[in-house]
Amino acid sequence: MMKEKITSDLMRPVFETGAKYYLTVIVLTGIVLWGLFAWVYQLTFGLGVSGMKNSVAWGLYITNFIFFIGISHAGTLVSAILRLTNAEWRRPITRVAETVAVFALIFGGIQIIFDLGHPQRVLDVIIYGRFQSPLLWDVTCIGIYLMSCIFYLYLPLIPDIATLRDNLPINTSKWRRNFYQKLSIGWVGSEKQRRYLHKTIAVMAVLIIPIAISVHTVVSWVFGMTLRPMWHSTIFGPYFVTGAIYSGIATVIIVMSVMRKAYKLQNYMKPIHYNNLGKLLILMVCLWFYFIFAEFLTTGYGTFLYELKVFHSKVLGEFAPIFWGMVSCMAAAFFLLLFRKRLGVIGATTLASIFVNIGMWLERFTIIVPSLTKPLQEGYKAGLYQPTWIEWSITLASFAAFALALCIFYKLFPVISIWEEKEEEDIPQVVKRIETYLPSEEIG
Repeated sequence: MMKEKITSDLMRPVFETGAKYYLTVIVLTGIVLWGLFAWVYQLTFGLGVSGMKNSVAWGLYITNFIFFIGISHAGTLVSAILRLTNAEWRRPITRVAETVAVFALIFGGIQIIFDLGHPQRVLDVIIYGRFQSPLLWDVTCIGIYLMSCIFYLYLPLIPDIATLRDNLPINTSKWRRNFYQKLSIGWVGSEKQRRYLHKTIAVMAVLIIPIAISVHTVVSWVFGMTLRPMWHSTIFGPYFVTGAIYSGIATVIIVMSVMRKAYKLQNYMKPIHYNNLGKLLILMVCLWFYFIFAEFLTTGYGTFLYELKVFHSKVLGEFAPIFWGMVSCMAAAFFLLLFRKRLGVIGATTLASIFVNIGMWLERFTIIVPSLTKPLQEGYKAGLYQPTWIEWSITLASFAAFALALCIFYKLFPVISIWEEKEEEDIPQVVKRIETYLPSEEIG
């Protein structure tokens, strides 16, 4: 594939906008506006309009928070590790992974504002927070991780921004010309610039991996450091990190499939990419089932009364439909991935990823709410939690805003890294086939 064709193919979606794009933006914007109305209603009348009470102080908002922070790990695993291992098949994937990481962190952080009830209380956490609290550890780690992810996204964008700057259509607006001119920071593509860029990306890839692992470990410690049944567990750190990587890879696959279809990128996002990501998902689903089995076996085998109350509420009680729905989603994903070649690599892997994310969201819910509904002291009634239309509206709007942010971003910047695709053209074909580990005809 000629380098000129790569530039043309990958720049085209940035400047060609059809009716479907505008319709998508309008629908997503409408959902976001409805969510804003629900939030204003909550600000006006207080958190009492939600289903959260003194007994169950966390609900959908914290579920969304953990879910969004989890999928942000896609930018670490799919991008950073594959860059460090020089996996050449990563090139069409890295931009999607990095943008998912940034926007997931942003909208994950916003969930805390919804849960606190008033934006002003965020400042109280920062000003009056004590560093002995895992909550402040969480704020610190997420802030560092967000800044790192934004920088890590921007670095590989610089050559592509310069390409857009130098190949703008004649009718391009002045603001957009100035926008690309400033963001390209004088990039001309010299050998010295490229050398520095590769070194800086490599350094950031090394640094961002432990930062990302620390983030979801600290998120788990918010629960693990609390003396609540089925929360106070040393297994929560690796358990949360595994789930984060799992849902993160699944989200990258879903976004890839949407962009592949919408922008006609079939020549770049190929079955081999879905096959290799599918292998990673199989590994993560096996680890996830291992952690679930270990957690529930030790809890069910034990005789701690308060633990067993929560255990039975999940497995046989009021939360059983949600728990077994989660398990069913994961089992469906596993079998779809196991037989993905027979069912069609792209379709089966994408469908499995949808099941994974549904299951992981349900898992976050079953971690949070059941433990809060069971009081630690005898004589107290069990708590009840029923999400209201306010919470559901804000939840739906959060996911719509996440999708809308991706739509806008990919109208400003290429979905796939142009300069990395061009670099791949210089790699001998024999090396490419060795690095994919699987002959293309076996999955094509």
